[in-house]
Amino acid sequence: MSNVSLMKPYISFDEVEADFRGVFDSGMFTRGEHVEAFRKELAAFTGAKHVHMATSATTALWVCLKLLGIGPGDEVVVSDFSFPATANVVEDLGATPFFADVSRDTYNMLAETLAPLLGPGTKAVIFVDALGNPSGLHAISALCRSRGIPLIEDAACAIGSSEAGHRCGSFADLTCFSFHPRKLISTGEGGAIATNRDDWSQWLDVKLSHGARGMKGLALDFVDYGYNFRLPELQAIMGRKQLAKIEGILKERKQVREAYRALLEPMGFVAQRANPDVHFNVQSLVFTVPPGCSRDGLIAGLKARGVESTIGTYSLSATTYYTAKYAVNNPNSRWLEANTITLPCYGGVDVQAVCKAIQDSLIAR
Repeated sequence: MSNVSLMKPYISFDEVEADFRGVFDSGMFTRGEHVEAFRKELAAFTGAKHVHMATSATTALWVCLKLLGIGPGDEVVVSDFSFPATANVVEDLGATPFFADVSRDTYNMLAETLAPLLGPGTKAVIFVDALGNPSGLHAISALCRSRGIPLIEDAACAIGSSEAGHRCGSFADLTCFSFHPRKLISTGEGGAIATNRDDWSQWLDVKLSHGARGMKGLALDFVDYGYNFRLPELQAIMGRKQLAKIEGILKERKQVREAYRALLEPMGFVAQRANPDVHFNVQSLVFTVPPGCSRDGLIAGLKARGVESTIGTYSLSATTYYTAKYAVNNPNSRWLEANTITLPCYGGVDVQAVCKAIQDSLIAR
């Protein structure tokens, strides 16, 4: 069996070559027409009123916390099954992350795990669309609104996903996207912030432009201090090309997921559940392994057979740093980290061959 990679980008050099040449010819590598067009197209696609570009979902999350004035002495509740960046941005600003355990079915924070963690020091909640799945977002939003707590949606994986007819980016107070190479839209690195609030959008315009607003004579007028988290033109071109075909990408990944389910569920594997009112982009195709199966052994067995796979993601409270500092034990997130596997998912992947490699790995053990 030839090597099967975990992910393949939905972009080729041929698609971007002409526009890349245009940028090189113009010398406009930043703050050009493609960045502005990408912003508008993302807003139109997600249904968000405003979109601002960033260098990554991590910088996007960090800026959102700065916007909310979060710092030392504040508390931010985060989903406990995610990549560490979700908690790291809270820690970096001197605030305290509170880790909400998740559902073993959807992998997402639940209202019943969030509510006991809310208190007078809670300044924000970061809900993670685990692996692209926004199941439960509206329930979390309702709880946050009832307490007057801002909701940040970590939608790093969730471009194109929706719940109850609302696309990710259109519903939470602030939403952060990623355009990392493993995402459905990849710009190498990159991110975006979506919001429906005009005042927050104006703040972001200034802060993401070194603090500048308009001109003062012949020079920029720096009305505040700010940051440089810009997405370059070349990366915006890549993003625009993939966004233009996102509907086809979503359809293709759903078909691949169903093909895997048909073959793996009879073996005892259980796919990450998306609620009935959710349109799931399948950013990562993740299953829990059968009882008695060593997930790490299976990953090793697949590697030996030329198939790339990896863990689902991380129990944040179980990482060495956060365990030492906060000593939180959330059983569901820890169980998911130990028992989930991510499988190759893209158009043209040989699902039958991958499943055969899985079966052979299980028999060999």
